[in-house]
Amino acid sequence: MQFDELVALRRDFHRYAEPAFLEIRTSSIVASRLRALGLEPLTGRAAMRADAVVDYPTAERRELFAERAVNTGADAAGVEHAAEFGTAVIAEVEGNRPGPVWGLRFDMDALPLAESDSPEHAPTAGGFRCDYGAMHACAHDSHTAIGLGLASRLVADNDFAGTARFLFQPAEEGGRGAASMIAAGAAEGIDRFVAVHLGLDEPAGKVSGGIQGLLATTKMRARFTGTAAHAAGAPEQGANALVTAASALLNVMALPRYSTADTRINVGTLHGGDNVNIVPSWAEMTLEARSTDSDVSADLTERIKTALRGSGAMHGVGVDVVETGGSATMDCDAELVDAIDRIAAELPDAGTTDGFKQMGGSDDASLFAREVQRAGGIATYMTVGGGNTAPHHNPLFDIDESAMPVALDVLDRLIRS
Repeated sequence: MQFDELVALRRDFHRYAEPAFLEIRTSSIVASRLRALGLEPLTGRAAMRADAVVDYPTAERRELFAERAVNTGADAAGVEHAAEFGTAVIAEVEGNRPGPVWGLRFDMDALPLAESDSPEHAPTAGGFRCDYGAMHACAHDSHTAIGLGLASRLVADNDFAGTARFLFQPAEEGGRGAASMIAAGAAEGIDRFVAVHLGLDEPAGKVSGGIQGLLATTKMRARFTGTAAHAAGAPEQGANALVTAASALLNVMALPRYSTADTRINVGTLHGGDNVNIVPSWAEMTLEARSTDSDVSADLTERIKTALRGSGAMHGVGVDVVETGGSATMDCDAELVDAIDRIAAELPDAGTTDGFKQMGGSDDASLFAREVQRAGGIATYMTVGGGNTAPHHNPLFDIDESAMPVALDVLDRLIRS
C-alpha cells in the first residue's frame, strides 16, 4: 500500500469517526478490504462477545450509526451485520513456512468529543474533520489504516514464517473491547503479541519497542435513586439523588492515596434531576480509578464503591455501582522490545527512544498481552511518535501522517525477522 492510499484511508476513518462499539462503518470497511485481499475475516459473534459487554449501545443508537454508515459509502450488508452482531474483526495471513502466531492489535474507536473547527486544525483545513460529536483524538484512525496496510503487504509477499493474526478491536476507550474479543477466543494460540500506538507527544517516527507505566484501571457507573418531591412545598418528603451524587463525588476525590504506587481518580460525568423545582429523584455518575499497580487499583476501586454507597446511606438514597470496563498493567518482553529497537535503528525515517517509553494512561491491549504471556508467549506495546499538535483526547489533536509508514515498516520487518 502506497503512502497516498494509507493517508486517504486514515482521513476517511477520521472524517467518519465512531465511538466505542459503534465502529459500524469502520468495521464494515475493514472487513470488506480484507476480503478484497482474499482473506476470510471473522466478524460479529465469531470475533467478539457483545453479550459480555456492560452498557452496550442501544439498538436505536446502533441503527443511527448504521444509517450514517450506509449514507457515507459503506456496504449495506456489512453494516447490518456489524450493527447487529458486533464490530470486532479478526483475520489471518499465512506465511510460506511454519512459525509463530503473531497477534497484532489495531484499535478502531473514536472518542465522544466535538472536534475543533479552527481553520488552523489540519482536518478542518483539509476537509476531513468529523462534524457530528465524535473524534479520533487518540490516533486510532491511523492504527486502523496501518493494520490494513500491513495486511496488504503480507498478502502481496508472504515470505515470512508463521501466521499474522490481525485483531481490529472496538472500544479501547473505556477498556471494554479487548475483553469482549478474548471471550470469543481471539487470543488463543498467539505466541507473540504486539500492540502499536502513534502520537504520545514524541517527534514523528520516533520508535520505542516497549513501554513502562501503563496504568491498571477500572471504569465505573454509579446510579443514585432517590425520591421526587416539591422542592419548596415538601422537600422533607424527598430524597435528593443529585445532592447525594455531589457529596459522593467530593468524598471519592478526598480518598487517601497510596505510598506503594501512583494512583489516579477521575469523575468524568455527573447528570441528574428533571426540573428546577423538583427534588431530584435520580443522578448518574461515571468515574474511574487507575494505578501503576493492579492490586492497588483493585483496592482503590473498592474504596471508591464504599464512599459512593456511604453517601447514599447518609442521604437515604439508593446507590448501584457497576464496573463497565477496565485493563491491567503490562510488562513488555525484552526479546520483542530489543527486536523492534534494532529494526527502527536501521530505518532512515525512524528514530529510537532511550529505553522504554513512559506511559501515563491505560490500554486494554494489556489484557491481550496477559493472556498471551500466561500461555507462555511474549508481548510488547510499541509506540511511534506522531508529532501530535495537541495532547491526546483534545479537540485539536492531530498527527503527522509521515509516522504511519514508519510504524508499517517496523511491523513488516518484525514479522519477517
